[in-house]
Amino acid sequence: MPEVGEKAPDFTLPDQERRMRSLSEFKGRKVVLAFFPGAFTSVCTKEMCTFRDSMSRFNDLDAVVLGISVNDPFTQKAFAEANNLNFTLLSDYNRETVKKYNVYHENFVGLNGYTAAKRAVFIIDREGVIKYKWVSDDPLKEPNYDEIIAELSKIS
Repeated sequence: MPEVGEKAPDFTLPDQERRMRSLSEFKGRKVVLAFFPGAFTSVCTKEMCTFRDSMSRFNDLDAVVLGISVNDPFTQKAFAEANNLNFTLLSDYNRETVKKYNVYHENFVGLNGYTAAKRAVFIIDREGVIKYKWVSDDPLKEPNYDEIIAELSKIS
């Protein structure tokens, strides 16, 4: 698992419009990677809507939020539209990125062979270095949103 102080692994994933997006394209900005288990589930909806409602704070801190799950781009688009999400959702449908970051549940919720993202947040600085990491094995636990803002505030 990538650790605080290490370079964040780059990736290229389709967004909800099926445009390929890479972490490296955000170099020079602060990035919040918010991994979530699944679109349209109650806790994930609450989490993504909390990020949506906090976007002015993220914008003030020159931070980009990228939501990542294993849902396909079509589901991500419907989820973004249904919840008026104002940030990019990325589709890790092949599960490469969740494995690069070691944030995945195998046989998620008892579904043999189904791999989903863990709920996790990585904050990456302008140079691509991980400055904060929070990973939960409990898909019902949300991150500490105030802590995320506080950590972003420490990065110049």
